[in-house]
Amino acid sequence: MELPLEQSTPRRSSNQSTMDSEKQATMVSPSIMDTSVEETPRPSLSTARSIYLKIVLGATSLIVVLIFSVFSIYWGSLWKIPAHNLHGWVVDFDGGLVGQKVAQSLGSDVGPSKVTWSVIPASQVAGGLDELATLVREEHTWVAVAIHSGASAKLNAALTTPNSSYAGSEVITVYAAEARNENAFRNIIRPSVQSSLDAISASFALQISQSVANTSTLSTLMASSPQTITMPISYTIDNLVPFDIPVASAATFVGLLYQTILSFFIVMITLTAREISGFNKSLSLRNLILLRFASSFGAYFFVTFFYTLLNVAFHLPMSRNFGHAGFILFWMLSYAGMLSVGLALESLVTLLTVKFIPFFMITWIITNISVCIYPIEVLPRIFHYGYVAPFYNISRAMRTIIFGTKNELAMHFGVLIVWIAISCITLPLIQWFVRRRDERAAALRVAHKALEV
Repeated sequence: MELPLEQSTPRRSSNQSTMDSEKQATMVSPSIMDTSVEETPRPSLSTARSIYLKIVLGATSLIVVLIFSVFSIYWGSLWKIPAHNLHGWVVDFDGGLVGQKVAQSLGSDVGPSKVTWSVIPASQVAGGLDELATLVREEHTWVAVAIHSGASAKLNAALTTPNSSYAGSEVITVYAAEARNENAFRNIIRPSVQSSLDAISASFALQISQSVANTSTLSTLMASSPQTITMPISYTIDNLVPFDIPVASAATFVGLLYQTILSFFIVMITLTAREISGFNKSLSLRNLILLRFASSFGAYFFVTFFYTLLNVAFHLPMSRNFGHAGFILFWMLSYAGMLSVGLALESLVTLLTVKFIPFFMITWIITNISVCIYPIEVLPRIFHYGYVAPFYNISRAMRTIIFGTKNELAMHFGVLIVWIAISCITLPLIQWFVRRRDERAAALRVAHKALEV
């Protein structure tokens, strides 16, 4: 049976279109598969080898220069500790033989002590031991040695009438604050104090033993209170602000490095996002600058919030001195700190490019961390720049929040805000300079092409 014409026509047209598609595919496929025309000519093997070695050797040479020029800053901060002595006070509340002996011995100590002692009249510390402790806590001095009132009278009484309860350790009290700088306390202050006072104690014990050697009370003293002769004076170290939270080292030292690394990640992420999206070229200069500021300020705000939560998770106390406000202070300090170091990277990445910004980051970290290990007072004078370094001010403020050291939060926040302001000025200037440079380079390329045509 013969099919109607209307039904056969569509089938023929369908077959025809299929054949046409195959022909078109056959005609197009060679140009698609053959990409040799679109490929840029590859350099020869010798040229490629030369380019590779030039880049690797050049970068390695820069790293060697970095080791000797930048790493030496950190090594130099630890090489000669202390380059200068810390300052300490000696306050004689006794006024008798014991007080004079201790004050004169410490005041004239020119040996290997790492503390330079100044004898302070007791009249300048009218509040007694409590006021002296407050002065140390408020960082008027690094360490203070107090000879207790009536120390000589108590010793004389114990020598005359043997007293089994006599304790030489009640004669002298040493006040210091470990949390101010735990390395200084453990490696400089405590060893120096112990060395000096142990020598004074031994010398005084020899003097006392000679004075009572021929007295009638010697046998009674040795029987009932031998410590009066063997250790007539000793000392007790009162650590006013102990560094009693080991995990705090993460916030006051190592965490500063991590914050800088995190800020570097954000810098590279936002840079990549701008390049892939084309915002670096498509946005106006004003909008590009605003985008960079918004990205940095916004990202750091949330990153530091979770950084603060990490410290809370490991039970770092933030409410010892400021109550619940301690959490907000810690967060805002971390935020200001990350902005102070991160915006510097954000500003310079446009100028230094991805190739060289890691070199600046290493320099930025080392110059900051070198002034955070030991007190700046014991470092060579060149390290006095540390008083305005971001890391130093962050670390000091962290200690105030966590341990309750001297409250200078306003000053520390002020230093960080100045660094942020500097970056907020330099970032637009550098972006304007790079945009103008790129526009000139593009105009020159167009001009050269026009001349070639």
